[in-house]
Amino acid sequence: MSLTELWAQILWPLCKLIGLVSVGLFVGNLIEAMHWTRFMARLANPLTRIGRMCEISAASFSVAFVSGVTANTMLAEAYDQGKLSRRELILTNLFNSLPTYFLHLPSMIFITVPILKSAAVVYLGLTVGAALLRTVLILFIGRILLTGIDRCHAMDLPAEEKLVARQVLEKTWKRFRRRIKKIVMITAPIYVGVHFMNKFGMFTAVEHFLAEHMSAMSWLHPKAVGIIVFQLAAEFSAGMAAAGALLDAGSMSVRDVVIALIVGNVLSSPMRAFRHQFPYYAGIFKPKLALELIICSQGFRVASLIFCGAVYYWVS
Repeated sequence: MSLTELWAQILWPLCKLIGLVSVGLFVGNLIEAMHWTRFMARLANPLTRIGRMCEISAASFSVAFVSGVTANTMLAEAYDQGKLSRRELILTNLFNSLPTYFLHLPSMIFITVPILKSAAVVYLGLTVGAALLRTVLILFIGRILLTGIDRCHAMDLPAEEKLVARQVLEKTWKRFRRRIKKIVMITAPIYVGVHFMNKFGMFTAVEHFLAEHMSAMSWLHPKAVGIIVFQLAAEFSAGMAAAGALLDAGSMSVRDVVIALIVGNVLSSPMRAFRHQFPYYAGIFKPKLALELIICSQGFRVASLIFCGAVYYWVS
């Protein structure tokens, strides 16, 4: 490969990609630091009343739009004090997956769109749909299982943290530096690696292997294996980098990339959740309860993703 080809096919597209991701990540962190989601917390009380949840659950749901750790701490304290049943603790923790998802949505949007382009809209739409589906189901389950107003105890919502412009920028810059280093270290080598893997026919070899030995997975695009492997072996951004490279090369359609990302997300969720969530969950709840909450949360999340992904697969 000549220097001209190297610049045109790899370096320049990668520079543009990292530049767009950097700008988007900074804007996304800025929006998060300004607590853009706090206005959505006003929906908490009407929603929790539908699910017959207590005020404690409503307060936790509202706080989860700002801090998932704080929300879980509130639930743990209420449970230890006997103000919250084990059943409602589990349901509220599941219910809080919606604000936890929206808390990081700005960063996800500004990271995925430059890499995946139109595929990002479809993928994020499916994950948002899965989160909304989980919320509706939890409200339905809560309305059936949770009864009796005498079990509820009042709890005040913590005061909103007021930040001046300088504090917002400092908080944004700190998050940006921490996240961009990790993203660049993962995205750049994987983007380059996938480009050469595709150029030298490695995905074609995988395609032939799948055709001969994995007929049960014939519904999955052969080149999707690379995306799934990177999601399993590394982080979600690694799978996105691989997907972006294959999209740019015209090797996969938007539909195939979205399905691959959903499958990779489903397969990588259990281990990733245990690796990232269990340490801090065990610090808030008792280890046994922490493990139970993670299993329930991830099982419910995976089921909703499979359902939304299956619907998209058949409809598209």
